[in-house]
Amino acid sequence: MTTQFKRTVCQYCGYLCGLIAKVEDGVVSELVPDETRYPYSKQIMNGCRRWKTILEDVYGESRINYPLRRVGKRGSGEFERITWDEALDEIAEKIESLSKHYGPQTIASAIGGPHTVYWPLHRFMNILGSPNNMGIGQICWNPRIWTETIQLGWTIEPDIQFGKTEVLMLWGTNPSQSDNSMFWRTILKLAKTDTKIIAVDPVYTQTARKSDDWLAITPGTDPVLLLALIREIIYEELYDKDFVSKYCYGFDELKTYVDSYTLQYAADVCGIAAASIQKLAHTLAHAQSFCIVSGRGVDQLGKNTLATHRSINILRAICGQIDKPGACVLNTKPDFVSELSLEMGEELTDEAKSFCLNTAITPLQCFKGYEEVLGYTQKHELALPMRYMTSAHPDLVFKAMLEHEPYPIKALIVQATNPLLTYANSEQVLSALKSLDLLVCLEHTMTSTTALADYILPVTGVLERPMLQLHGGVANLAYGGLAAIEPLHERKDEYDVYYELGKRLGQADKWPRKTLKEDILYCLEKAHVTEEYFEQYGSYAQAPQYYKYLQEDGEAKLRGFSTYSGKIELASTLFENLGAGRLPQVEIEEYVEIGGKNSINQSPRLHLISGNRKQPYNGSMYHNRKQFREVYPHPLATMSADTAHVLGLDEGDWVEVSNEVGSARFKLAFARMAPNVVSVDYGWWYPEQELKEPSFGGYKESNINELTDCDIQIFKGVIGTWKYNALRCEIKKVHTNI
Repeated sequence: MTTQFKRTVCQYCGYLCGLIAKVEDGVVSELVPDETRYPYSKQIMNGCRRWKTILEDVYGESRINYPLRRVGKRGSGEFERITWDEALDEIAEKIESLSKHYGPQTIASAIGGPHTVYWPLHRFMNILGSPNNMGIGQICWNPRIWTETIQLGWTIEPDIQFGKTEVLMLWGTNPSQSDNSMFWRTILKLAKTDTKIIAVDPVYTQTARKSDDWLAITPGTDPVLLLALIREIIYEELYDKDFVSKYCYGFDELKTYVDSYTLQYAADVCGIAAASIQKLAHTLAHAQSFCIVSGRGVDQLGKNTLATHRSINILRAICGQIDKPGACVLNTKPDFVSELSLEMGEELTDEAKSFCLNTAITPLQCFKGYEEVLGYTQKHELALPMRYMTSAHPDLVFKAMLEHEPYPIKALIVQATNPLLTYANSEQVLSALKSLDLLVCLEHTMTSTTALADYILPVTGVLERPMLQLHGGVANLAYGGLAAIEPLHERKDEYDVYYELGKRLGQADKWPRKTLKEDILYCLEKAHVTEEYFEQYGSYAQAPQYYKYLQEDGEAKLRGFSTYSGKIELASTLFENLGAGRLPQVEIEEYVEIGGKNSINQSPRLHLISGNRKQPYNGSMYHNRKQFREVYPHPLATMSADTAHVLGLDEGDWVEVSNEVGSARFKLAFARMAPNVVSVDYGWWYPEQELKEPSFGGYKESNINELTDCDIQIFKGVIGTWKYNALRCEIKKVHTNI
């Protein structure tokens, strides 16, 4: 027997924690945490249930091992095994035929979580000539990246340092569930120091319990609280006058603009005492260094998402907390080959870009907006990844499938997502998927969406493929690892799929490297990272440099910021030109209709938070794992006991949560939280049910996306961010469970 010990990585979330695999005659018999690589702690790994199921996943019966072709009616769940050549030949032929008839823009793609690499798909779509990659960027990552780039000249990262970060503010994020890795462990350690931790969240989460102060904000009113903090700091002259005068643009406008955002006004709207808001303003202003970390709770507020991120950046700036130790650090361009280069954006022609569905509706989240921002960031050789920042709005894609306007979308390639469950308005998604001429899913296991597919292609996962996380190419940080074993059965890397499809469609000369591993090593070679180094250490990062805006450029002038004005933009001319206003534009009327004064409303109408995540699940993933379901067997709707009792509800009741879009059922749980708020679990389905029509794995029963919508006419803005939080709903007891 031949025994080897190979360094590899877990791929069950975006952190890619290090593992050592014991490989006996090509079979992995044991996995242990690798403390020499990220996250550098056995304790962190021991706190995670996911990686301990890897061997069950890799060698288990639930995996798809061979290409499948639909033989029954769409949605019947009837498939037959075919060869890879048959699958790829037929898919390429259909793509070519549809492209000739309707144009390549008729082919779209859908992506989801961070447990795969997307640049091969983006490269394939660029060369094909379709602008229609569809993702969740508008409600995750993109709003923060856009606002930081436009206001600060580039993206930033938290710079939490023991002994330097005096205040850590966690805004709309619960790392105990969404992260559960190094960041959460850092918070636990900080909680034992003099660092003051403040949580802004409608729910008293595990993170809030480790905080010194918890602000139970009314969902969706975040920018009002921020602008009140800014006003208090300005009017009490607590801001960093020297930094503002030298490096900020639009301060006088800002001062006038925030005049109406008084402490009492914010208290009435946000449900937080005026004295608490005032105390927080003074705490931040007097801190030598404070750090703000936001999460999906901010990214999913519809039009107020943009206002919230803009206000967070303004708050940082007026306190001089930019590119400063213990606060945040401005990222630098990658030393390795950027994700922009890997996706080959130059292959997408101007004609192809003209078919972008977003252009006339979301003027920032489109190619025109991307290129305008690029004109400023290129001053410092910085460039955002094109395909993420121009991704097509889902509502526009699904309507193009259903209504063929402004042109028909007839084909969809799905990678690392389950759109029927995870995209807004599940019934619209179902109708759109049914309308397609071609639906291809690259998957590990059967899902609600694969039940509708024409072709299901088995892709490799953890242990079988190398992985590299590039952070979207916005930072000088790369991490990952190599595969421990060769792909089992007939599974292929996603890279192999697009490379082989590309060859069949005349793209062969655009794929100079033939495997994902070659592409990864090519990417890292520029940073002088060898295969041996990557295998052993799995990461590339450089020590942060601060105050980069003070560095002199080639003309002996201050480097400044890569923005429209060359300074930090408190007031933004670019946002004004795009129609988003020079200063944050806030919508509050719908948030005060239920009441924001910490009083219980007698009406069943509630604020709905729809994006709650819980370990060990990751979105819609891993609900088919028996040991996980035993730990966390039911989808929960959580509210305060006081709110529930006013509505005549008891803990443990099964309830129906509903609004004008639809309804779903959950089991009621109690928690300490803001009044008139219900928080429901995201991503729930029932893989044990039939994966065919009409059940599709029970996708409707406890799926909160039965209540969500991403209608572009409601949520257009400059990015198109729709709401998963700060929705409206009603709740009632039902007498049958699931």
